[in-house]
Amino acid sequence: MRILRTAHGDRRAAAELAAVLTERQLTGLDPLPAQPPVLLRAYRQEVRALPDAARRLLLLAAADQYPVDTHAFLRAVTAARLDTRPLVAAEVAGIAHATAGGIVFRDPWTRTAAYEIASVTDRRSVHLLLARVLRGEGESPRRSWHRGAAALGPSRRLAAELRAAAHSARTAGEHDLACALVERAATLSPEPVERARLLARAAADAWRSGDADRARRLVAATDDDALAGLLALRAGNATDAFDALLTAAVRCAGGGPVADGPGGAAMSEGLAALDGRTVSGGRFAYGGTTGSASPGPAAVDHAHHSAVHLLARATEAAIYTGDLRRCREAAAVADRLGIVPPGTLGGLAAAFEGRYDDARDLLKAAAGRCGPGGDPTLLIHSGIAALMLGDHTAAATATVRAAASARAWGDGVTVPQAMEFRAYADFWTGRPRAAEAATLEALRQAYTTGQDNGACHLQAALAMFAAVTGDEDVCRERAEAARSYALARGLGLPAALALFALAFLDLSTGRFAASAARLRALAGFGPGHGHRAIRHLATPHYVEAAVRTGDTRVARAAHADYDHWARTVRSLDDLALSARCRALLASGGEAVEHYRTALDLHASGTRDFERARTELLFGGALRRLRHRTEARDRLHSALEAFEHFGSPQCAAAARAELRVLGEPVSPVRGADDLVARLTAQQLMVARMAADGATNREIAARLSLSPRTIDHHLRGVFARLGIRSRIELVRLLGEG
Repeated sequence: MRILRTAHGDRRAAAELAAVLTERQLTGLDPLPAQPPVLLRAYRQEVRALPDAARRLLLLAAADQYPVDTHAFLRAVTAARLDTRPLVAAEVAGIAHATAGGIVFRDPWTRTAAYEIASVTDRRSVHLLLARVLRGEGESPRRSWHRGAAALGPSRRLAAELRAAAHSARTAGEHDLACALVERAATLSPEPVERARLLARAAADAWRSGDADRARRLVAATDDDALAGLLALRAGNATDAFDALLTAAVRCAGGGPVADGPGGAAMSEGLAALDGRTVSGGRFAYGGTTGSASPGPAAVDHAHHSAVHLLARATEAAIYTGDLRRCREAAAVADRLGIVPPGTLGGLAAAFEGRYDDARDLLKAAAGRCGPGGDPTLLIHSGIAALMLGDHTAAATATVRAAASARAWGDGVTVPQAMEFRAYADFWTGRPRAAEAATLEALRQAYTTGQDNGACHLQAALAMFAAVTGDEDVCRERAEAARSYALARGLGLPAALALFALAFLDLSTGRFAASAARLRALAGFGPGHGHRAIRHLATPHYVEAAVRTGDTRVARAAHADYDHWARTVRSLDDLALSARCRALLASGGEAVEHYRTALDLHASGTRDFERARTELLFGGALRRLRHRTEARDRLHSALEAFEHFGSPQCAAAARAELRVLGEPVSPVRGADDLVARLTAQQLMVARMAADGATNREIAARLSLSPRTIDHHLRGVFARLGIRSRIELVRLLGEG
């Protein structure tokens, strides 16, 4: 997606660009080039062959359209009394054509060529002309852009004008325009310190506009490790990001070179901009030493606030890596600097160390800060803390509010990050079908804005949804893609979640030994390959798989730790799953009582999907004990829930148990209902195909391979008993 964006949507140019990129650029480790050379040489020759008057008109149109679209071409032509008849030559050559709204170039590369072949004098002339006619209301930022583009050299006055214009654009939510203005202001600024500060500000605007590659190129020009660490957190190696962020935090708080020198000025501006804050006392992600979001006076200690913010971001890096040593290191730094760290960091470290009482108190404090309208980062951390506590309702509330707050602040790039952790709540509360579409949209946004680490996490979440809804091929493809990317970048959280998805798929399809083997591996993986939080979430499933394969010794040890945590945090859902584990490890009447306890706890919890799985296991146990009537009731209840959730694998297990009881069970409830006959992914593919999308277009929208889409369509046709897309359109139209 980013290659296509860099190629201005030109698929041919994107293909040529991809062929010349380095391995690091292809994998997202380095930013893409600002001006790829593809196609330009031939296009320059075409434009040079035109008459001088035609080239001047094309130059005027190109300057009016990119990189800032100012919509002033026709006014400029009128003001300069230019003859537009020479454009006929450009139209005959197929380079551009005139419309009522102005000039339309054949493609973006022709426009670039028309601008680049012109002399500096001619470029300056057209920029001054465009600036002269831009006098309408709200056109001041674009007028300033052309004035800055026409400058012959450094100018404090023009740099100041461009900064003010950028502020107006930023206020209006036009971060791409603000980035262009501030970057030009940096070029015109004669002071190195000011240039660094402005480039940092431009990088932040580029990031918030969704142009991650431009942001990374600008950060590289500032030589600012703090900003580089922030961007690496979303699209680089998580371990490197953590180290850079923590080092920068120490320097900030200690008044070292990052705080005092040119980098310090750049970092203060850049950090504020990346977080949607104002350096003169607006919003701060973590104000003061309390970790609360609050405005500060103009004289606030910006270095201190930046240090607090950097520690908060280092928290996220620690969460992604799953590295206990780094959690401890960050907590020690916070203590040494006199900063109360985000509760999520302290709670995570305490939980990893087995200090469950301390972890509970810290996480509860962090989870409590989830009021509406708050700082998006703080709300995301609140959601993470709530997830750790097993409170998925609070987690969903916090992450939804984080996304809403990010949109209100004009910080759309934070929305996919909120969805990363919302996905956990949606999974556990049994809403895989409803959540899948939102997660897919978040995945698209993450890829488009260059947040490849977040996209990896979302891929792993989608693998989990696919495991629940029975899309085995999709589950494997997404899990393998997520693990391959995650392991190369030290992202222990998505790597572990993807492995958990595969283990859950094995468990739900009766491959108990394979599931147990994956979950044992998950428990043994260290930082960057596994994650303690996912290991904890997977424990009840490991106990089930281990019991099914007769390996109860390790299962009992795993359950003991899980039970300790459940009792400490007093999560009803965790207590219910602990009781289910106890039932699996018991026999006879003792197991029945534990199952009853589990279902009583589930009744007051939120994990409806796990409640249904408990009923399935309980029904099977009752059948083996020959309590046929209650077994039948439990299994029918589980079957109904699984069909509601769209989980065919688990529904099939419930039907199998009912058949052993001699119960007549229809193959699929509501066989005439289209939704009941297709998996969630198949239904989505079918609807796109019925709308006329090709397999390649569907694959691009869902971030899957065309081969997988073809497999899905063949499955759709088989399940619906049809042979063509025409029949599919008719059937979906009737539905």
